[in-house]
Amino acid sequence: MKISLGCVPFYWPAETLKSFYQDIASLPVDIVYLGESVCSKRRELSTGEWIELGQEITRSGKQAVLSSLALIEARSELATLKRLCDNGEMMVEANDMAAAEIMHERGLPFVTGNGINIYNANTLRVLHTQGLVRWLFPVELSAQCLTDILRDARQMGFASQIETEVLSYGHLGLAYSARCFTARAHRLPKDRCNFICKDYPEGLPLSTQEDQELFTLNGIQVMSGEICNLLAEAQAMHDMGVDIMRIAPTTVDMTDVINEFRDTLDGKTTTTTSTGDAVSNGYWYAKPGMEHVEPGATPES
Repeated sequence: MKISLGCVPFYWPAETLKSFYQDIASLPVDIVYLGESVCSKRRELSTGEWIELGQEITRSGKQAVLSSLALIEARSELATLKRLCDNGEMMVEANDMAAAEIMHERGLPFVTGNGINIYNANTLRVLHTQGLVRWLFPVELSAQCLTDILRDARQMGFASQIETEVLSYGHLGLAYSARCFTARAHRLPKDRCNFICKDYPEGLPLSTQEDQELFTLNGIQVMSGEICNLLAEAQAMHDMGVDIMRIAPTTVDMTDVINEFRDTLDGKTTTTTSTGDAVSNGYWYAKPGMEHVEPGATPES
């Protein structure tokens, strides 16, 4: 299986982003997603700079994919989206149906990301006829759901024409809103947020009254509190037909995480514990997402 690196979901300074991707260029990932997918106010890198960064990633021997916003709210954002789609070199990850439609109009292949929900093979087939060549499995669905979708896709005759990708490490993107949760937590209006997200390089933790980390607030996005880690499910994913395990960037040392995933997929190690202490995998087993289930348990339907 291949390893992909999702786009950075958090608000990192430009120099941090550039340094991060310089390091990634030498690491064993096959696909790198680039761009701003959460908030259009985050402009540390311009659209042109993201495209240039994608060109550098391509020259390093990896596939670069430009990610679109998950929530389009203004004409200026639509104009930026069209520029991404018209880059002429790299595929686009559609996180909003506007991006999928633009790519379809241009007759270009595209990937669907976290912002587009695909819950059955019929939806997958419709989007495939529009140009979809790779899809990201929704984080809240179980392994059994994925098995059923891929089985139906094979019966419909198009499974071999698409790639299936599963988010296997990182905070799970759960929801988006037109309201900025991080700004509201600081009693700031969204239009005058003072870019408060910069103060939280891995989001703003939201805990219960019992001090259990429940969610992570990331601007207009709500994410899981704990990091999800499905590395132990690599063989099961391979057996059911998954093509790509995606890693979502965090402030954890990505070198260690990526190398551990690569070594495991290459059969060099079976260690799956060093990628973080507090991890969850409940959704994979059809349980509450924040639960941790011992690897090897039989997923519920």
